[in-house]
Amino acid sequence: MRVTRELPSLAAGEVDVPFVIKGYEEVVADDTAWNEHSHPWHELLWNEQGASTVVVGSQVWCVTPTLGLWMPAGQTHSASAVAGTSYRAHFFRYGTVSALPDVPVAVDITPLLRLLLERLEEKDLPSRSRAVTETMVLDVLRPSARALLVQLPTSALLRPIVDAVRADPAHQRTLTGWASSLGCSARTLTRAFRTETGTSFARWVAAVRAQHAVHLLSRGFEVDVVADAVGYRSASAFGAAFRRTTGATPGRFRAR
Repeated sequence: MRVTRELPSLAAGEVDVPFVIKGYEEVVADDTAWNEHSHPWHELLWNEQGASTVVVGSQVWCVTPTLGLWMPAGQTHSASAVAGTSYRAHFFRYGTVSALPDVPVAVDITPLLRLLLERLEEKDLPSRSRAVTETMVLDVLRPSARALLVQLPTSALLRPIVDAVRADPAHQRTLTGWASSLGCSARTLTRAFRTETGTSFARWVAAVRAQHAVHLLSRGFEVDVVADAVGYRSASAFGAAFRRTTGATPGRFRAR
């Protein structure tokens, strides 16, 4: 069963709120999608368990227990999560100042940040303690050097490749093979990928595979099973490619 939730699109600061930082937590009972929407406040998304997906224009972000996503106020986005995903959302009043930019960006969910956010959930937290904790949260928020991000090409030329690789990340057709199939040169495809994604075909495929791998790892699949599912001949080859793409080991994302 798949459920779609409809949320409104609100401009940054359109609704005034009495909080500085407010948390929300939910375990989704069914596969769930959220329509394109925007919030009047900033939002930090991360998960207690499982991996979810957020789409901003042609950007596809993967959110996990260790890697969250900062969504600026007023930014249109949609999202999806499979049944059993435990997600967290922290809302920040528009106008709060942090080191994060006014564009979506990955955020490391460090042990310190977790502890501070959890402290804000204490029911009897004194006002002074809450203010100090909120200041600390804003102080430690930093863009991550890593991101589970795929930039989707949008041209008609690259659409068949995008659809095929996203449908089956183990797809093995080379750029030369695609060029022959699409009736163009490999150089044309190379140039198109660089222009539309800012990276090479090989690195783009590696990013798609890494995202798919994280979703499987978060559901508890063994590393060798995941390696095969995303097109690598061995767990070691998968691990090396995964580290090059994400800066982390597959074990960092595997559910225990």
